[in-house]
Amino acid sequence: MEPTDVDVAVIGAGQAGLSAAYHLQRRGLGYVVFDAEVGPGGAWRHRWKSLRMATVNGISDLPGIAKPAVDPREPSSEFLTRYFREYEEELGLSVLRPVKVQFVSREDSDPAGRLGITTSRGKWAAKAVINATGTWTRPFWPIYPGQSTFRGRQLHVADYVAAEEFAGLHVIVVGGGISAVGLLDEISQVTSTSWFTRREPVWRDAEFDSRAGHDAVALVEERVRKGLPPQSVVSATGLVWTPALRAAAARGALDRQPMFTAIEPDGVRLTDGRLLKAEVILWATGFRAELEHLAPLHLRRPGGGIVMDGTQVAAEPRVHLVGYGPSSSTIGANRAGRAAVAAVLKLPGIAPAAETVTWG
Repeated sequence: MEPTDVDVAVIGAGQAGLSAAYHLQRRGLGYVVFDAEVGPGGAWRHRWKSLRMATVNGISDLPGIAKPAVDPREPSSEFLTRYFREYEEELGLSVLRPVKVQFVSREDSDPAGRLGITTSRGKWAAKAVINATGTWTRPFWPIYPGQSTFRGRQLHVADYVAAEEFAGLHVIVVGGGISAVGLLDEISQVTSTSWFTRREPVWRDAEFDSRAGHDAVALVEERVRKGLPPQSVVSATGLVWTPALRAAAARGALDRQPMFTAIEPDGVRLTDGRLLKAEVILWATGFRAELEHLAPLHLRRPGGGIVMDGTQVAAEPRVHLVGYGPSSSTIGANRAGRAAVAAVLKLPGIAPAAETVTWG
């Protein structure tokens, strides 16, 4: 069977993917969005119920349609899934799901040729690919000596459901990001906790405004431009004190300790040689970009990074990464979708077909 042809294939229907789809549709390009989820919402579908809109980081409006009024008590998983669904329906975006993209490859040696896309729903071919798969499906688990001997429970943030399941157990939380401190706050209200990070966390008292967000994104962008593996935007912004986190600090939940030296059956071995007993280790250690399906294109450098020019892969101009590096947070996702489409329009054989579409 011949592959189905489109101008542009978007992989992933989270915020960055929907932003790209909006601009592709607006410019009249033939496109399809492949989404591995069974319904709208992207990674937000899987966030824990206690992550409510009052505590979630600022979520930007999707382009063209402002998000509806927010009830701060509503779980972010419910609100954002509904917002994404209504957005797709109102604009009539071309999203296919559930579709798993297995790999993307070059069909020939022509640098302006088509890219082949093998999916769980057949083969496709596109003049360009905008990858928006994000990171949620690739949780990062550090490896420590003795990890497999631990008799308690180990889980990643991606598997977290609610604090109540840990009542009466001592929980070790590992990680220095927003998820780590948010869950420390939550869990420390029902049981005892200990907090470990590799580096001393950096806290900021100033409000995280648009200027601070812009500066943080710029720092991450500089890394990927050099082909270095991206760091999280939080690594550049630091942690912001909130009333809830100050309360957690007052309870002693944010008394950070340097990383333990080993994991043992009943707990972890501290740097001073003492054993800290625990029943749970929660790894709030972040995620890595989901790019395995792009492996046939050989985009990575020896150090694991990808040299980027904006959203465009420097070595393969037909491939754009949104939700990668500086656009892996809501701060940069919308901008990245727009920028990717603007660059795609400059590729051979695409720009002449584009016509701006307007909605009443």
